Amino acid sequence: MDEVERLAEMERQRKKKELMNKILTTSTAGKRKKKRFWNGALEEDCCLSVCRRQREVEQKMVEEEAAKRIEELVQKRVEEELEKRKEEIEAEVQRRVEEAKRAMERQVMEEMEWRQAKLREEEKRREEEERKKREALEKIMEENNRKIEEAQKKLAEERLAMVEEQRLMEEERQKMRKEHEKRVKEEQKRILGKNNSRPKLSFSLKSSTYVMFCLM
Repeated sequence: MDEVERLAEMERQRKKKELMNKILTTSTAGKRKKKRFWNGALEEDCCLSVCRRQREVEQKMVEEEAAKRIEELVQKRVEEELEKRKEEIEAEVQRRVEEAKRAMERQVMEEMEWRQAKLREEEKRREEEERKKREALEKIMEENNRKIEEAQKKLAEERLAMVEEQRLMEEERQKMRKEHEKRVKEEQKRILGKNNSRPKLSFSLKSSTYVMFCLM
């Protein structure tokens, strides 16, 4: 930028000199003409006003020209710098593209890892729920089996009690039957003992039937 500033300063000095020459020329010619028509202070005021306007116009022209030259020089310098740094800029652009690509790949990998972790967590939660359900079902089955075993045990005990009761009843019945038979035999013996002196029994069918009826 030093060269640009130097050129701009040279252009301003040149325009300034040209402007001063024009002002002096115009001022001298104006004074000669105005001396013919005007007098004193009025002539000087008009000259100063004209000179001021001319200076303003010239200054504006100088500034515009300098700005234009500066812009052209800056554009040229930028183009030269761009041309010299073309490979460097392309390399920088490529580097940034690669960096953005790596960042995107890293983001995609992180997203995939997050999704996989989420899936694993979901799978683990589902397995835990299934395990709890399975354990609850096993507990229910164990409880049902326990109740069934208790019911079967109780039923078996009741059956044993019934069998025992039936056995006792059978024993009692047998005992009563034996006692009854014993009493019958004793009664028959007693009856037979009293009848030892009775008449001799006839072996006729009628007499035998009567005796058998009595024995019964």
